[in-house]
Amino acid sequence: MFKAFSRTLFSSHRLFNCTLNPQKPLRFTLALMSTAASAAAVKRVGTHNGSFHCDEALGCFMIRLTKKFSDAHIVRTRDPQVLETLDAVLDVGGVYDPSTDRYDHHQKGFVEVFGHGFNTKLSSAGLVYKHFGKEIIAKELDVDEDHPDVHRLFLVVYKSFMEAIDAIDNGINQYDTDQPPRYVNNTHLSSRVGKFNLDWIDPDQSAENENAAFQRAMVLAGSEFLDNVRSHARSWLPARSIVMNCLEARLDVDTSGEIMVLNRFCPWKLHLFELEEEMKISPPIKYVLYQDDRSKSWRVQAMAVAPDRFESRKALPAQWRGLRDDELSRETGIPGCVFVHMSGFIGGNQTYEGALAMAKAALKL
Repeated sequence: MFKAFSRTLFSSHRLFNCTLNPQKPLRFTLALMSTAASAAAVKRVGTHNGSFHCDEALGCFMIRLTKKFSDAHIVRTRDPQVLETLDAVLDVGGVYDPSTDRYDHHQKGFVEVFGHGFNTKLSSAGLVYKHFGKEIIAKELDVDEDHPDVHRLFLVVYKSFMEAIDAIDNGINQYDTDQPPRYVNNTHLSSRVGKFNLDWIDPDQSAENENAAFQRAMVLAGSEFLDNVRSHARSWLPARSIVMNCLEARLDVDTSGEIMVLNRFCPWKLHLFELEEEMKISPPIKYVLYQDDRSKSWRVQAMAVAPDRFESRKALPAQWRGLRDDELSRETGIPGCVFVHMSGFIGGNQTYEGALAMAKAALKL
């Protein structure tokens, strides 16, 4: 089902067809390109030289996964005359025009977003993903682009991976706050890609060395992108049918329809939100029960109000929170209780029957 893209990751000897220097005459630049790419059939994708960021490194990687730009040569320059000759241009040039494969986002008046409920302004990577993401995912799944699984993965990969890259590149804070952050996070992908830039004390500041660093950045960003797609395809997507079946059987668990039991633990939260809306579930699920694979005890998890929120639709009762074992069992009147978290978002019992009794009691309190 899944196709390998190792040829993309390891075809480094064909990645850059030339080293461009905007200080040198155009005649010399074009001569370099003619020598390195004598076959006109090989497409050329341009991005700027100098310091690079995650968005153009990932954008260049992704666009080379497409049929139109398969294994295209990457040309790094800011020379506008050179950029005009290229088949596609990312993150430079001041033009966004998918009809001519121009994908810059720095120009005045640029407000393009991904859509589908997402409002973060796109970077060059987001633009490439918006126009080519479905093709890339369909190739990975080995299905047609109009397959419903492609659209589902298209959205979830943007939410879980791409949107952060767009936001960071455009300087959009993750939270609205007038306070400084409590800690610094330099471990995210955009930060790690940035560390591939040449250090100011590096004795070799040549364009060749810079291009080699950009190539390593492409490999890192691209491999994590593909890992994200494949993880969602192999793990997250198959869970949808499990959640759907359990949701349909909710009335067999409790006549309230507000308790769902997962017969097999899997990634369920986002699926449940989507399926509730699609299936017009009312009243919505308040508690989800599932067995802990390690302890074999059962969990009672309160459903959050939204996928990205910590607040619960109906947290477990305040009088239960922070209690454990016998003390909790005495308070609830239910044997076998293990714990209830201080926030009330989750609790546990040694048996399924006990966990279900906790959920039913919590609905009434």
